[in-house]
Amino acid sequence: MSDETWLRTSIATSTADSITVRDRDLASELMGQVSFTELTFLLVAGRQATPEEARLLDAVLVSLADHGLTPTALAARLTYTGAPESLQGAVAAGLLGAGTVFLGVVEDTATFLAAILEEVGDAQDDTALRPAAEAAVRLRIDEGRRVPGLGHPIHKAEDPRTPRMYAIAEETGLLGPHLRLLRLVAEAHGAATGKSLPINGAGVAGAALADLGFPPALMRGFALVARTAGIVGHLAEEKAQPLGMPLYQEIDRRAVYEPGEDPKS
Repeated sequence: MSDETWLRTSIATSTADSITVRDRDLASELMGQVSFTELTFLLVAGRQATPEEARLLDAVLVSLADHGLTPTALAARLTYTGAPESLQGAVAAGLLGAGTVFLGVVEDTATFLAAILEEVGDAQDDTALRPAAEAAVRLRIDEGRRVPGLGHPIHKAEDPRTPRMYAIAEETGLLGPHLRLLRLVAEAHGAATGKSLPINGAGVAGAALADLGFPPALMRGFALVARTAGIVGHLAEEKAQPLGMPLYQEIDRRAVYEPGEDPKS
């Protein structure tokens, strides 16, 4: 394999006097002309977003930026406490916790919905989606597995981000099969368990991203782009109003040491 066949990129390049991003001059065609959300869409999708697509993607990024003193924010703050000279390390520490409980649900939900839609095929109206949703939910329950995108530790009745995301999707004409299916999944779960779990913000974000045409494998990346802004905000506050050291001292003071069992006994 020669260099010409594999060593290439369509993302960006630069010369002594110019920078080109996705075939557009960075200085004259992008800076001051597009928002960061529009640039994100361009970089990932390789094309310019429509105004409707940009609005929905922007809503997704805003919805995921921050949610308070979550474990991801605390990880960043505590890392900064121990290494204030390494802002990048603190940001990275905050992003590393994106998994099945926090942020990673964006990807997990999209993957779950995509598998159902693949089974249904082209018949993607609610009449076809409802039994498919019911079967997928029942299988998860029987396997003792969580249905991704449902439930929230704080928003027990309704995640305030969810109805707003659906409203924006409808207003932009981008309420697609993934978002519609997620509603049916929530209904099926409630009927099967007798428990009404709300669609959470990460789940609805994943469905919206999928309806924008992004593959599930990239979903977590969007969540990390959004949460980076929140983490930098937390680190700015940590620098001005530290809670990392008081938190560590409080835990150290209250933690109870329990001797372990003697391995020889």
